[in-house]
Amino acid sequence: MLRGKAAVAVIGGGWAGLAAAIEATLKGHAVTLFEMAAQLGGRARRVDVDGLALDNGQHIFIGAYTQTMRLMRTVGVDPADAFVRTPLRLTYPDGHGLQLPAGSPMVAFVRGVLAQRGWSMAERLRLLAAASGWALHRFECDGALTVAELTSGLSKAVRDDLVDPLCVAALNTPSQAASASVFLRVVRDALFAGPGSADLLLPKMRLTELLPGPAAQWLERAGAQIRLSHRVAELTPSGSAWRVDGAPFDHVVIATTAVEAGRLLEPIAPQWSATAAALRYEPIVTVYVRCDGMRLPQPMLALRSDAQQWPAQFVFDHGQLGGSDGLLAFVISGAQPWVDRGMAATLAATLDQAQQMLGGHLRGALHAPRWLIEKRATFRCTPDLQRPPGRIAPGLFAAGDYVKGPYPATLEGAVRSAVEAIRALTP
Repeated sequence: MLRGKAAVAVIGGGWAGLAAAIEATLKGHAVTLFEMAAQLGGRARRVDVDGLALDNGQHIFIGAYTQTMRLMRTVGVDPADAFVRTPLRLTYPDGHGLQLPAGSPMVAFVRGVLAQRGWSMAERLRLLAAASGWALHRFECDGALTVAELTSGLSKAVRDDLVDPLCVAALNTPSQAASASVFLRVVRDALFAGPGSADLLLPKMRLTELLPGPAAQWLERAGAQIRLSHRVAELTPSGSAWRVDGAPFDHVVIATTAVEAGRLLEPIAPQWSATAAALRYEPIVTVYVRCDGMRLPQPMLALRSDAQQWPAQFVFDHGQLGGSDGLLAFVISGAQPWVDRGMAATLAATLDQAQQMLGGHLRGALHAPRWLIEKRATFRCTPDLQRPPGRIAPGLFAAGDYVKGPYPATLEGAVRSAVEAIRALTP
């Protein structure tokens, strides 16, 4: 355990690394942050595409992201200014879909389900009965179950309209392959953790402005060292301490991708490295399209999708989120089948989907499509998945959305893993 000020190295400058650096600095330790890229933010940052400032993925935050919100406040970002906040809505262009009213989560869920006119009363009551059963079992289930198996008793309409889009949005894994136990943990914390936990928080700032930029300024003011464009080549033990590229540190938090962490740790912790290497990944594709004069009924709409004809599960109106008017972002999660088809086919299918599903809202032609692929956006969250632990060796910890824990690959999961790593090395 640490006593007093210690030298802490944080390897990786994504959201987990930034969280670890901030937490360690708050504890009074001397922090050095190493980041191999030229900018901070990892897989949640701003990128420039053909002169247009975009995010490298469209992230959805929810009210249950308490540690992420706390971290943002610490570095001077007020979530009230940074997000458009609404009760949970999974609304489709035709107006159907689940919309929760404000208030107590359990009551709001019951009211929202009963008000969903796209389902029969029998379908609504069956969903409420299933949710009650999950609650009675403390939102725990057999770890071998998939989400599709867990919800097989629900109607196809409920699964298509609610379960599947919620699953792919939260776990980035199709329900036929997704872990039911992780899904239930998300449902518990999002829908039933407390007032506002299920609220949608849609960023109206670029991702870099939400945390990486303010965090860098905060860390530098606090005396932390940030070394960009520095890929750590070697991590070695030195008595009870560690050396990072020869420099001595009392403790190290590795907050890189699983692949990069595995490279660094293979000589030190081969079993940890092998577990990390066994993870499989799901891509996310974001297609940005401009439609002059376009304004959706809501900042975010759900879209009916499948693996054959319609790729995108959600569309975001950036004109309502602090961005450029008429700029739409179509998000394709669990995108491997479409990546395999190639981007030409994916773009054509997305534009056709937009015309078919948003035709009543379009005010002109769709043009200037741009696309971004995050090939390893998240680990594939399957049943009984073995994830590497956060504690590796004395004084050596891992942080990241892939580290063993109850959550899927989310920004909140990344931040919480970093908080746990710093807690583990402080008394």
